[in-house]
Amino acid sequence: MTAIAQSLKGAAWLEAGPLARLLGVLDRDGEEARVVGGAVRNALLGLAVAEIDVATTAVPEQVVARVEAAGFKAVPTGIEHGTITVVIDKHPFEVTTLRRDVETFGRHAKVAFGRDWKADAERRDFTINALSAARDGAVYDYVGGLADIAARRVRFIGDAGQRIAEDYLRILRFFRFHASYASGHPDAEGLAACIAGRGGLDQLSRERVRTELMKLLLAPRAAPTLTEMSNAGLLLHVLGGVAYLASFENMAKVEAETGIAADPVQRLAALGVVVTEDAERLWQRLRLTNAEHERLISMAEGWRRISPALGEPKARALLYRLGREQFTDHALLGWARSQATSHDAGWRALAQLPQRWSAPQFPLKAADFIKRGLEKGPALGEVLRAAEAAWIAAGFPADRAALDKIADAAAGGAKM
Repeated sequence: MTAIAQSLKGAAWLEAGPLARLLGVLDRDGEEARVVGGAVRNALLGLAVAEIDVATTAVPEQVVARVEAAGFKAVPTGIEHGTITVVIDKHPFEVTTLRRDVETFGRHAKVAFGRDWKADAERRDFTINALSAARDGAVYDYVGGLADIAARRVRFIGDAGQRIAEDYLRILRFFRFHASYASGHPDAEGLAACIAGRGGLDQLSRERVRTELMKLLLAPRAAPTLTEMSNAGLLLHVLGGVAYLASFENMAKVEAETGIAADPVQRLAALGVVVTEDAERLWQRLRLTNAEHERLISMAEGWRRISPALGEPKARALLYRLGREQFTDHALLGWARSQATSHDAGWRALAQLPQRWSAPQFPLKAADFIKRGLEKGPALGEVLRAAEAAWIAAGFPADRAALDKIADAAAGGAKM
């Protein structure tokens, strides 16, 4: 067994709460259980620990028996693959029995349950994802993950080409993890293997590609990583069209300047959408949701029409018509595509308008016009729309006198 090289002893998330109770049930009576994967990686990097996965030598039936005897809920979410979701005080944990490969043929490799922690680690994708931690904080490393964490490097376990052939989504995961946890250029062997295997991306479902790409777009070092992908000929393969890298980098800068949280759809638009045809292609290629598709179409049509030159009154009118989300989409993409710097005061004021002004509801109703002699029907709808346009042009007044004046004028025009 590889010597223990580091410890998480004293980590509150590991030694207290629901996780400690779960490990206390599974890690005894001849069976062993450890935290594996991302939680260990993030803890060693000083990052937040969110989802926590547990591996165990106990077979699924034993896991279910033990956790239910302890009063925990067991959900057989992937029992055929050895995975049970255990819920403790509303906290879900995926518990998976150690596995070893029997036959390897892509994502559908045939596996058997085992008790060998090293063999289980060697089945994983990247060294930094193959670390495990016992409940006393001891960290186990069988594949060089600790050295790669120290070097801020993402490296495939074993032969990179073989790991990719097992699941071609690992090409995108390689770049996503590099953008999230690494520094400098991607690992040379891994990059070469990704380029050699890029044709395999066509075998993947569009949904899987979409999910991985959206995560990559939000990673801390997404911009330089996308440049690396472009230089390697991989980004064109994913997007099916031109990548606007400068626009993407500018989007990240204006987000930081305004304090607006990064949004994957906005970032996708910055990267790949200039005209509506781009939005349609990405919708089909990535199987985006209808809502995501509609946002991309809106940004493609609207980013050229928005700028600080609108002035505050017209900007408020646009915000009223578009709503907060679409207005922000247009403003950030327009800014990212403009010649202005990320410190431009006019663009910043425009982008932050939804944060300092909330569009009111149109206060006039059908009853206000019926009492002025109008009858229900299509004509009443036209009058309401005309009154709303006048109300917007007047600057969204709320006082009764101004509203009565607008209603009288709209009703009078309809009677002429």
